Amino acid sequence: MNLIDLYIQEVTRRLPEKNRADIALELRSTIEDMLPDEYSEQDVNSALLKLGDPAILANGYLDRPMHLIGPRFYDLYIQLLKMIVPIAAAISIVSVIAESVIAYKGSEAVLNIILDTIGHGIWSVLSGAIQVFFWVTIVFAILERTSNSKSFDSSSYFKPWKPDNLRKIPFIPKERAISKGEVFGSLLWTTIWASVYFNAAHLVGVYEKGSKGLVFVTPTFNQEVLLSYWPLVVFVIALEAATTIYKWTTAQWTRKVALLNAAFHLVSSIIFIILISDPLLLNTDFVSYMTDLFAMTDASKKGIYAMAVFIFVLFAVIDAYQGFRKANGFGKQRVPASKL
Repeated sequence: MNLIDLYIQEVTRRLPEKNRADIALELRSTIEDMLPDEYSEQDVNSALLKLGDPAILANGYLDRPMHLIGPRFYDLYIQLLKMIVPIAAAISIVSVIAESVIAYKGSEAVLNIILDTIGHGIWSVLSGAIQVFFWVTIVFAILERTSNSKSFDSSSYFKPWKPDNLRKIPFIPKERAISKGEVFGSLLWTTIWASVYFNAAHLVGVYEKGSKGLVFVTPTFNQEVLLSYWPLVVFVIALEAATTIYKWTTAQWTRKVALLNAAFHLVSSIIFIILISDPLLLNTDFVSYMTDLFAMTDASKKGIYAMAVFIFVLFAVIDAYQGFRKANGFGKQRVPASKL
């Protein structure tokens, strides 16, 4: 991949997706007009040097002001906000629902509980979003200003941009790219299942219709047993978060990413099997309720456990395989000068 393609990639990746194709064509035409008919590598370097830093050029295509956060940090600032705010919102919503379920005693109308939960949920989400926005903005505003202060040696961190800088940037094929949506979805899923796990006794269980709406009859799981495995669960959460963050920083499927992803699935599968094999995991009242309702035998219970393990491991294997398939044949990240 030549420097022109890498330069266009670095500009367009900072722009809204709907505008990337048109701007890429426009930018390629501009660069070709700046070059002679039989151009050399030096001609390409000179043309790209005139166009300047891709981040600053991309800023010129945007129609929104960036006075508080400059172009050096703006794209990272927006990426962090887009990732952290929804996660904070999900945590707030799960917490509000858990509190409402725990506080419900059956004496209030279900409609009032639902309306109160929605109201508290909206306020909690707004409050969390404001807090995240405030602190992330403060951090980047300080970083923006300290990096320009006289006491800060910016030359050691932010050297003047040159076309040769593109040689250090890997070209990311579309089929190997890891989208921000995939990263966000992984972090959001981690947040949701972790919140549900530590509040399972109040959220997961048998509900029956009563005179005033749904009534929580009995929890599915024994919360004390779930909490007894908290070191293993926290380890899985940390490993999943680390894997997701590494995917975000790498931005593409490589052998290392695929291996880390496979290691996570292996560890999580082992811990899931250990957890589900605990004979005290299910609440005794729940077991009695389901046994009476469906006339379950010991053989059928074992079949359900085996099916749960099979499904969990199957999805883990499929995801791990997909990771290696995407990373298969990953080439060199740097482009030799001879191929320009």
